[in-house]
Amino acid sequence: MRDFEKISFEQFKKDVKDDLALYQEYSLPQRDSSKTAGYDLYLLDDLEINPGEIKKLPTGLKCHFEDDEVLLFVVRSSMGFKYNLRLCNQVGIIDADYYNNRDNEGHMWIRIQNEGDVPVKMKKGEAIVQSLFFK
Repeated sequence: MRDFEKISFEQFKKDVKDDLALYQEYSLPQRDSSKTAGYDLYLLDDLEINPGEIKKLPTGLKCHFEDDEVLLFVVRSSMGFKYNLRLCNQVGIIDADYYNNRDNEGHMWIRIQNEGDVPVKMKKGEAIVQSLFFK
């Protein structure tokens, strides 16, 4: 069974910040409709990324899924088309055994780069990455 979860508040304080209100308010990934391929991941905070800049962004999430599946992260196509943002690893690969690992509970991160020529600003809560499950 596939299940996105928030990391514990203790892990959130280590990785993000000691902010219970933020922890309680951010959303789990969702599909926009039954025909949407992936689950959108949302920014935990406002983002400003300058041309050439790279930022590592916490998701506050972990994910449980079947042992014969993999979870892929890809930048939303609008992020590439509109802003020339890309994931530094092109496609993030999350293995099933990453869930609840002892190092960080399986907290999933994204690392993006602005390859455009203008700064990009996005608001907290905006979707930036899609996650897709594959056998």
